[in-house]
Amino acid sequence: MSKNAFYPGDPTRMALEGMESYCAAHPSSLSAVRRPGLSIRRGLWIALLGPSVEQGIVGIGYSVEAALRAFDIQYNAGLRPHEVPENHRRQTP
Repeated sequence: MSKNAFYPGDPTRMALEGMESYCAAHPSSLSAVRRPGLSIRRGLWIALLGPSVEQGIVGIGYSVEAALRAFDIQYNAGLRPHEVPENHRRQTP
């Protein structure tokens, strides 16, 4: 019996297979391009690009696919220019 009750089998192998599957299905995603690191903690998969959760881009989910999808969403959110409130927009003459 596996030591990991949530994910029987080898977590490293599951991460690699999950990453390859996700990237094949979403080849232009930021996960496919940037290849964040994957780890598992307390039954949650964590996709991380950067030195730490606090300083990097992170996606968390109950599956590798869910973590990578969350990573893509967080990465995209950081790429979008912040909206400027209408009353602060520069007026053009």
